[in-house]
Formats: sequence, C-alpha cells, structure tokens
Amino acid sequence: RNLGSSQFKTIEDDLVSALVQSGCIPENHGEDMKKMSFQRCARTDKGVSAAGQIVSLKVRLIDDILEKINNHLPSHIRILGLKRVTGGFNSKNKCDARTYSYMLPTFAFAHKDHDVQEETFRLNKETLEKVNKLLACYKGTHNFHNFTSQKGPKDPSAKRYIMEMYCGEPFVRESIEFAVIKVKGQSFMMHQIRKMIGLVIAIVKGYAAESIIERSWGEEKVDVPKAPGLGLVLERVHFEKYNKRFGNDGLHEPLEWKEEEEKIAVFKEQYIYPTIINTEKEEKSMMNWLSTLSIHDFNSSVVEMQANNKTSKNSDFEGSDGCDDDSE
Repeated sequence: RNLGSSQFKTIEDDLVSALVQSGCIPENHGEDMKKMSFQRCARTDKGVSAAGQIVSLKVRLIDDILEKINNHLPSHIRILGLKRVTGGFNSKNKCDARTYSYMLPTFAFAHKDHDVQEETFRLNKETLEKVNKLLACYKGTHNFHNFTSQKGPKDPSAKRYIMEMYCGEPFVRESIEFAVIKVKGQSFMMHQIRKMIGLVIAIVKGYAAESIIERSWGEEKVDVPKAPGLGLVLERVHFEKYNKRFGNDGLHEPLEWKEEEEKIAVFKEQYIYPTIINTEKEEKSMMNWLSTLSIHDFNSSVVEMQANNKTSKNSDFEGSDGCDDDSE
C-alpha cells in the first residue's frame, strides 16, 4: 500500500476501504494499519497478479462478513475466506513457502534461427522436455545472487531453496499457444523468478549454453536476462509448519486452499488469464523482450562487458517483478 500517495491506487487501498465501509475495522485503523496488525504474505508489483494471497489483521467478526466486505470491493478483487489464527500471528513471518506461476506464449521457446509466426507456433514434446530438464536444475539450495539486484555472491541471504519448478502442457487461447511454469520456494528475491525463466528461455533459444546455470551460482557476475513481468501470478502461500502445530488443535483451522480451489480457478479464467492474453496480444511484451536477447553477452562476465563497452545501455527495462518476499 502506498500510504499518502493518491497517484497509484493499490489492491490494499481498496481492501482497507472495504473493511472500513463494511464495519470490520474503525476508520482510524485504515489510516494507520499497524493498529490492526496488518501484514501481507507477499507483495505484488505492477503487472503481477495474485490468485492466492493471505493477509493477517484484527477485525470485528460481524455477521455475513465475507459478503459485506466483497460488496464494497471491485469485481476483480475477492475475499475468499476468513480463518481465526493464533495471537500475534504474522502472515509474512509464518509463511514457509510460496508458489508462483508464469504464463507465457510458447513461441518464447522457439529457436532463434527459426522464423516464428506467433499464432502458428506450437511447442513440440522434445522442446518441452528440454525446458523441464532446465527448470529442474533450479531445485535445491543455490546462490541466486545473479538473479536479483544489489546482492553480492558472499551475501548469505542470496541463498534460496527451490522445492519444485516445471512447465505444464501447452494450451491455445485466442489462437496463440501458451504454457504455465510453476515454481515453489521458501521465499524469492526481487526479479528472481523472472530471471530464472529468462535464462532458461535464452538457453532453449540457443543464445546461451546450458552450463551458464551452474556458472551463475558461482562468484562471478553473470549477465542474466529478466523475462517480462506480464504473466507472473502469486498462486499460493503455504503454512505447512503452522498447520502441523495448530491446524488440528481444536481451536484453529489449518490455513489451506481446498475449499477455495474452485473459486480461484473461476477467478483466474474470468480475470487473470484474459488480462495476460489480451495485454500480450496488444503490447507484445514477450516478442519485444525476445528481440533484446541478442544484446546480452552470455559468455563474458558483467565486469568484462562493462569494461569492453562502457557506453552500452542496459536492456533490462521491464521493472520489478513484485516477488520481494524479504522486503517490509
């Protein structure tokens, strides 16, 4: 939430307004969110959607609370559930994993030497297998200092644990074939997911060797391209340790998504996917970004590149990906 800024309205602005109007919180709590102990699991930036976000706060338990809050929200923002948690619960600190998805047109994986028509390209089985082989390389604990900004190779916080990462079967929407990549990890740094995907695209397209993934975890500064922000979705936030300790204690419910799965699927089909597809067709963010891959030097370190080309401009112009789970 951008307190004091009327220029950029956020989802949290709408949520707090709905909480006040529905009588769930007093007006002064809306002005000072610390008074209601408000915290969100993860932050989503411009162009990034959320299908399964959780916020924690103190509210008055009024009758028909979900219906009344939703009545004061725009249709593209929905409250799906409300659960009582332990005292002092902080949704960000108690969250032990997050799952993101990234929806992209499959022509992103076409080899650079092939002339690609956006609407006719179809991803073959062999290429999908290669994509998944490369995505699986990210599993485990690695030093991702090259996949974010302002972190050096010796910074302990650059080490992150990835539980799974894979690309699902392609599907066609509006004549264009798309696929969805899913990644689950303990936490993510700014730009990390988009750079992980950007590097795999560069390898599959033939711009970079597969060995660059291992090299990027070393101490040298490697030029890692950042895929567009469009298509990135916060899918789920996970509370596995909390659920194990408190989920069946008779006082609290586990923080799970089973009851909301169907609603989330409908919401994505109604709001998130159409926005991604239509924006891609109109703005061609992926196609425009793909044209910048040839500018990157995947064989040299960033230090060498800067020394050899002091006047070069940075092509990494897409902005932040909103996955900075560490930031306050």
